[in-house]
Amino acid sequence: METYFKRQIELWGLEKQKLLSEKSILIVGAGGLGSSLAFALGSIGIGKITLVDFDEVAIHNIHRQIAFTLADEGKYKAEVVKNVIENRSDFTKVETFIESFEQFIEKENLNFDLIFDATDNLETRNSIDIFAKKKSISWVYGSVESFYGQVCLFNKSQFQTFQTSNIKPKGVSTPIVMQVASFQANLGLKYLLGNSVKSDVLYLLSFNSDGVFEVKNFKMPK
Repeated sequence: METYFKRQIELWGLEKQKLLSEKSILIVGAGGLGSSLAFALGSIGIGKITLVDFDEVAIHNIHRQIAFTLADEGKYKAEVVKNVIENRSDFTKVETFIESFEQFIEKENLNFDLIFDATDNLETRNSIDIFAKKKSISWVYGSVESFYGQVCLFNKSQFQTFQTSNIKPKGVSTPIVMQVASFQANLGLKYLLGNSVKSDVLYLLSFNSDGVFEVKNFKMPK
């Protein structure tokens, strides 16, 4: 462990590295955000990662969903991402469920230290929020469209307080997908390490009219 995680241990110490090995997280979705989250979180030493996704890799996914290659077309996304994580680290156990989130949460004894949203629709995010509140688990929301993104670590705030419509993005740039996933991963990592991190703050990542990249934040209502 000390050799593999050398640079991380230099940052936060061996005890917090051991703490990560005791953590269990859920990633809902294994596509654009999900595969980028897997790269960001899959080799930092988290003890167990559960992946839920029923979709298969399509040719139009590959350019922006970094876990996949041309040889993966037609394979289940969650299984491919599992292999990516396990091939990068011997310290993380990965469990996959090839089904919808609604089917997944019908199982008994589900409990996680943190949930990551990597979906693309409001219905599933609402289900994640309801499940998370029922289980008293925080979750990290992420969404992307065009060159823009949103991220929030939900704890007490309700997801329904700011949703307006269920319009899927017509286009998205690959770098913003990775940037939003990285932001999600960093928020989640600080939370799992027990570091100070604000929950129920909505971050908006965007370019202003002058082409300057900005990150604005708004406190979510309770």
